[in-house]
Amino acid sequence: MVDKVTNILVVGIGGQGVMTASEVIAQTALRAGYDVKKTEVAGMAQRGGVVTSHVRFGKRVLSPAIPAGEADLIVAFEPAEALRWCGELRPGGVAMVNSEPQAPPVVSLGLYDYPADPIGEIRSRGIQVQRLAATEIARGLGNFRLVNTVMLGAISHYLEFSAEVMREVILERFRERKPKLVALNEAAFAAGRERGMAS
Repeated sequence: MVDKVTNILVVGIGGQGVMTASEVIAQTALRAGYDVKKTEVAGMAQRGGVVTSHVRFGKRVLSPAIPAGEADLIVAFEPAEALRWCGELRPGGVAMVNSEPQAPPVVSLGLYDYPADPIGEIRSRGIQVQRLAATEIARGLGNFRLVNTVMLGAISHYLEFSAEVMREVILERFRERKPKLVALNEAAFAAGRERGMAS
């Protein structure tokens, strides 16, 4: 185990599975033998508001909050949220972005203009962006709620631990609660993993 802390910022809109995804990352890191800290900030999460979660793991982690500008990976369930938070990436960090827009209430209320090309704007800042049609993949598998499993499959290429460990953590959750969804989530993880390399 390398003596460094990995910082992952998970962002999106309430109802997209941000907190579930960050919990899976944290559980996987724990199972892989890391010290883990996690924190969440939900703004009107139940109403489609902005949700962010910090996950930090390493040999020893002292604080759950990622220091400003030190995120190694942003996992963005929504493109404008990726743009909002991309300044938190360290130099050389990666943004894994679900390409389908889902405007938060501040846009429909006229308080905020949705950016014309959030992913293009992130790239214009010299940031490495992996664009992933996670919502489209999830719908193709028959259930839009599979987006977070697709996203987790995609980011598995960028994590220090085995993708198999993360896959097992995800499937265990469904074996316990919703066994009928195990095969679907297995397919979603595999699809995200395949497309995450190609994006």
